[in-house]
Amino acid sequence: MAAKDEADTPDRALVDQWRDILALHARTQCELDRALHQHGLCASDFEVLDVLSDGPGPAADGSYRVQEISERVHLSQSALSRLIARLEKDGLVERALCAEDRRGVRVTLTDKGRALHGEVRPVQRAVLTKMLSPR
Repeated sequence: MAAKDEADTPDRALVDQWRDILALHARTQCELDRALHQHGLCASDFEVLDVLSDGPGPAADGSYRVQEISERVHLSQSALSRLIARLEKDGLVERALCAEDRRGVRVTLTDKGRALHGEVRPVQRAVLTKMLSPR
């Protein structure tokens, strides 16, 4: 039995490390949601605004395809579509059909979305600094 316990030690350390990562992510996500809530956003909302504000998107008009956003915010396509619809309803983003592929949708940040992102960005960065800085 002792040999089995020794063999499990590297696996145990790996599992413990993974659980620590998950716990840090969960605590950080909750802290972000609390801080951003007073601005009418959740952490996922902000992530989409942040991606869109990173600079001109790959398209000539500066927009991003939903798939391109999905790869950066790690949400399912359906969850991201619902989130984008909510942001559009709030006037923070605009959606349009892709000119090159009528099945695709492109998303751009509105002036209102850019202003809110600028207002909230320091709040998000402060939470990340607090939660992710070495203690």
